[in-house]
Amino acid sequence: MNTHLSILSEVKAGNYKVLARTLTLVENDIRPADSILRDLDSGVNVPVLGITGPPGAGKSTLVNAITNYFTSKGKRIAILAIDPTSPFNFGSLLGDRIRMAGQFNNPNVFIRSLATRGALGGISAKTIEMVDILKAANFDLIIVETVGVGQSEVEIAGLADKTVVVLVPESGDEIQNIKSGLMEIADCFVINKADREGADVFANNLKKIVHQGPKTIPILKTVADKNTGIDELCAWIIKPSASDHNRKAFLFAEKAWRLIQHEKMRGIDKKRLLEKIQTALKQDDFNIYRFADEFIRNG
Repeated sequence: MNTHLSILSEVKAGNYKVLARTLTLVENDIRPADSILRDLDSGVNVPVLGITGPPGAGKSTLVNAITNYFTSKGKRIAILAIDPTSPFNFGSLLGDRIRMAGQFNNPNVFIRSLATRGALGGISAKTIEMVDILKAANFDLIIVETVGVGQSEVEIAGLADKTVVVLVPESGDEIQNIKSGLMEIADCFVINKADREGADVFANNLKKIVHQGPKTIPILKTVADKNTGIDELCAWIIKPSASDHNRKAFLFAEKAWRLIQHEKMRGIDKKRLLEKIQTALKQDDFNIYRFADEFIRNG
């Protein structure tokens, strides 16, 4: 049997060690990653839940509570936590995921952290590829938790089957962004830390905005660290969605666009780009557009 087919067989059998190594191969473009990806079945129907929202909304705590709910019912959960990339070391800043520490020894949970690698909305071609590998591992649910950075987070729509936007009662500024971005991607709004003052007023204001939109979006209240409201949220998560062929085509078009974009950029070494920029900035006549033209021509 070919090496990559043997690897895929182990991944499908639920071998976490092989799965972790395979994700590393894919993340770093190490052979036989390309062969593994090209032998995946894109028709595998494992639901992907996107969870996004501003920093401090309690996304990790919410993911932890959702995971506890489903694992208590014997379900296997994969979590891909997408973290900001440090501009200095190009690594993942929040890889430890302390709030989810209790899940690491759970045999029904697989957790992986992934740096955004400069993708504004937190979604890179690597995210798409790694989620597809996780789909091959026969999990019952894949949760993708992304960096909350406002409008650019719309990119999660190209990856998840359902997207939860997590807000907190103090999220006044995010309310202003809803019409201009978050409304497009939210399948459900969750007001977390709903035991805080102002939660009801915030929920009512959000409902007024949501009712002006073209689709009905549920607004749920949770207190994730106390497990409040989690049952209702999880009931919504597993509720079948109406089949939408246009949305499916949109999801795959988004995937294809990112993969093609990534392939076109494959030869660009970001560290070399930084070094060249540092040198070029010393020149009095530095111009970013001329610099980009030169870099494209000569690397």
